[in-house]
Amino acid sequence: MPPAEAAPLLAVRELAVHIPDPPHLLRAVDGISFDLDRGETLGLVGESGSGKTMTAMALMRLLEPPLSRLPTGEVLLDGEDLMRLPEGAMAALRGHRLSMVFQEPMTSLNPVMRIGAQIAEPLRRHLGLFRAEAAARAEEMLRLVGLPDPARQARAWPHELSGGMRQRAMIAIALACRPALLIADEPTTALDVTVQAQILELLRELQRDMGTAVLLITHDLAVVEENAHRVAVMYAGRIVETGPVEAIFTAPRHPYTAGLLASLPRIREEPEPWLPEIPGMVPGAGDRPRGCAFAPRCTRVISGCVAEAPPLLGEPHAAACWNPLHD
Repeated sequence: MPPAEAAPLLAVRELAVHIPDPPHLLRAVDGISFDLDRGETLGLVGESGSGKTMTAMALMRLLEPPLSRLPTGEVLLDGEDLMRLPEGAMAALRGHRLSMVFQEPMTSLNPVMRIGAQIAEPLRRHLGLFRAEAAARAEEMLRLVGLPDPARQARAWPHELSGGMRQRAMIAIALACRPALLIADEPTTALDVTVQAQILELLRELQRDMGTAVLLITHDLAVVEENAHRVAVMYAGRIVETGPVEAIFTAPRHPYTAGLLASLPRIREEPEPWLPEIPGMVPGAGDRPRGCAFAPRCTRVISGCVAEAPPLLGEPHAAACWNPLHD
């Protein structure tokens, strides 16, 4: 009898964040499901407003009241449902078993704490290290993330570091306790191309060394192509396509994914005068059409598209589309 497949590290089932806003119901995240294995990188992509960051905040249970009471569904980390944990138990997991790197490090770092103290804080809280040991480990983390003269950087204030250095410090904080899961929400958005490449290479190296699973949230498909094992494409609060990176990039099944890929700038023998674009806008969270949310912008729309939202079907390459490509 063949051995049973190992359970995924993270199993998200029908996660939803529906925000009452009379007379509307804002479907910020509208029932998404996905798995993430140990040591794997899953790229979560989509336009602004598709629900990526709200998904991350819901997974981490970081939504502020009254939004904090709204998420429904299951978020199983090693089989434990994070949605049903008391806040004290969840706080014990944040920064220990799961961590997050936020979009803008300057607003995420504490401006009145030195960098070393911010890295040492989770080490003392979660691992019970004494002050001197935590300080030494903080300097070691700064060395691991490639900051020169770690002892000096540990004594620095956040405003004394460049954008790339602050992002490295954020990664050091997030990985200090060697979490099983790292959520990286647009970790290179405000960085120039050279620093962006360095940060992404750093994440790959640390992931190989620590075996951490990474949920990489971005709007940049090129970043996902180079750094992820699998991709989940979000549109209007739902996952519309998911599968291995190579399958998604060579043979997308959902017209939205195909439109995103077509809009990527590429080197061509005869450059086009302009980049292709997807017409229209992502519908607002309170203004979703009855059927497929992409139907008003889609060139492959058929009658069924406006009647009912399609399910996400297919394994391992799934698409939520009544008239998919490459079928």
